[in-house]
This record gives sequence, structure tokens and C-alpha cells, in this order.
Amino acid sequence: MYDPSGPGRLLFAFFAAMAETERENIRESTLEGLDAAARKGKHGGRPPVITDDMLHTVLRRRANGESVEQIQPDLIIATGKRKGQAPSVASIYHALAEHAKQQAYPEAVAQAHTDFADLHGADDIPRPRRAGA
Repeated sequence: MYDPSGPGRLLFAFFAAMAETERENIRESTLEGLDAAARKGKHGGRPPVITDDMLHTVLRRRANGESVEQIQPDLIIATGKRKGQAPSVASIYHALAEHAKQQAYPEAVAQAHTDFADLHGADDIPRPRRAGA
């Protein structure tokens, strides 16, 4: 039972400090694990659904005037849990947005990669995968 005066207050403050210390230790361990995995070339998250070939097809067909909704049924996912199915329209739009961002700001993306490598002091840090890669 929490007693706001005397020893109860001191005990509560002690347990709060211990919990905060444990949380910080867990956070540091998690970040170290993610950093070690990145150095080994392993990245978390789902693999991209839209491959470079799919993105190229979408870009070519959109240049010919087709909509994403018309293109979507003709695309087939090659790997993963949804193998053999068409990607969602949202996935296609997301890949197009990432592609547009890469095209619009290539020097900013390259600078961000350089800054990240400098920050961590290692040249062997793998670069993030491009959308659809």
C-alpha cells in the first residue's frame, strides 16, 4: 500500500528509480542488438512486396496512361505469404511515392546515408533498401 509520507514515499521512489533503470537497460540492449544485426546485413520488418521489376512495369504502364487500379490485377507477388496474389493498390502507391522521393531528392538521400555512417563511425553499415528492392 502506498503511503505518501515517510518510509512509503521513500520505498515508492526507490522502486520507481529501479523500474526506470531497468527500462533504460532494455532499451540500450535492444538498440545494440539492432545495430549488430544491421552490421550483419539483417534488417527487420517485412520484405518489400513491390520488386524493382514490378515498379518498372507500373511506371511504364502509367506513362502510357493506365491507372494503378488497372495495372494492379496484372502484378503477381513472387515470394512470401501472399505469393501468387496481386499486391494491394496501397502497396503500389507507397512504392511509387518512395520512388518519387528517391528521384526528387537523390543528393539528400545520399547525404543522409553518409551522415548515418559518420554518426556510427563505420563504413560497413548496410544502406537501407529502396522501396520495391
